[in-house]
Amino acid sequence: MAAVVQGGITQPPNSTVYVKNLEERIKIDDLKEALTEIFSEYGTVIDLIAKKNIKARGQAFVVFDDVESAERAIKEVQGFELFEKPMLLDYAKTRSDATVQKDGGEEEFESHKRRRLAEKERKQAQQAAEEQKKLKRPAIPTAADAASSARPAKAARGAGLKSSNPAAGAVVPDEYLPPNKILFVQNLPEDYDVDGLTQIFGRFEGFREVRLVPTRKGIAFVEYEAEAGAISAKESTSGMGLGAESKPIKVTYQRQ
Repeated sequence: MAAVVQGGITQPPNSTVYVKNLEERIKIDDLKEALTEIFSEYGTVIDLIAKKNIKARGQAFVVFDDVESAERAIKEVQGFELFEKPMLLDYAKTRSDATVQKDGGEEEFESHKRRRLAEKERKQAQQAAEEQKKLKRPAIPTAADAASSARPAKAARGAGLKSSNPAAGAVVPDEYLPPNKILFVQNLPEDYDVDGLTQIFGRFEGFREVRLVPTRKGIAFVEYEAEAGAISAKESTSGMGLGAESKPIKVTYQRQ
């Protein structure tokens, strides 16, 4: 490897190294093997995360068991070429799961996962809302539009009918609703009552109550004292199979 560039450090030192500008065409297993071989020279690597989805391509996180190893790695590997591309290194913005589990114990680890999941779902909800704004944003009028509006209007054929344009009545999908303390549960077996659902959802922090809808079968609302409990419950129960047929239930946040 030959040094090519020097990256800028923007985050305070911690035990996780963020690596970017990696060759995206390399198979993930080959990339992880190469990164492990390189970074193991500077300390004990307890985790290495590299994913193949579009947003994560060309990036990786290398988790050491101490900050000093991460500092040495950044100092020595910064700008060195891997698969003919210079690696750009910085410290990660947040602590990794492996670090929290090692240093903080199980309770802190669970809290860390809930916060990370909530942040992920908030970002998904924000992205979905932005997409909705784009769909509903009116087009910039053209000269032809101006001329058309100047002519007397004709009665529209099929006036009063509901538009088939998906953008007209589009809403944020249930899966991307932002976290809140009330869950909306669907696809429940008809024989599940409040007691049965309480046994499932009541084991999560801050559980308050289960509310069935008398006029609607197969749905329920589950309320917690705070978002943290709802987040844990949703993460653990979404897709759980219930009833004789083990039909998966759908768990989302209540639409506000």
